[in-house]
Amino acid sequence: MINEQIRDKEVRLIGPDGAQLGIMSAKEAMFKAQEAGLDLVKIAPQAKPPVCKIIDYGKYRYELARKEKEAKKKQKTIDVKEVRLSPNIDTNDLMTKVNAARKFLTKGDRVKVTLRFRGREMAHMASSKHVLDDFADMLKDVATVEKAPKVEGRSMTMFLSEKR
Repeated sequence: MINEQIRDKEVRLIGPDGAQLGIMSAKEAMFKAQEAGLDLVKIAPQAKPPVCKIIDYGKYRYELARKEKEAKKKQKTIDVKEVRLSPNIDTNDLMTKVNAARKFLTKGDRVKVTLRFRGREMAHMASSKHVLDDFADMLKDVATVEKAPKVEGRSMTMFLSEKR
């Protein structure tokens, strides 16, 4: 709330330099703000009495927007990258997939390892679990298993995340 929007009888006023000016009526505070050529802004409405400050409102909003933007820049989003395997994968192909997963993990992403079954491979799901176990074992120096291998329909999935 700014200027005329403030309807309280009494407010605690803070000057443009940050000094406490004491408790006074809202009209008196508004007069002091106009005298300084600035705005009266309610900064703590829940306090008893509410706290108002004499500041340049446009500059205040700009500073808030800038702080918000800075906070957004510092955030790190964690993506989930997927690596797909098949139960009868060869060792060299598996090493290529392991290297790709290692690259994702060092960048700070999570890796979803999916073992896809097609046709007759569905009958041997239990015996193919070792492929995911080997995959996790090859990456144990940089990754930890976040979610153990789990069967979901025609695939078995496992999640890996970077070691901390």
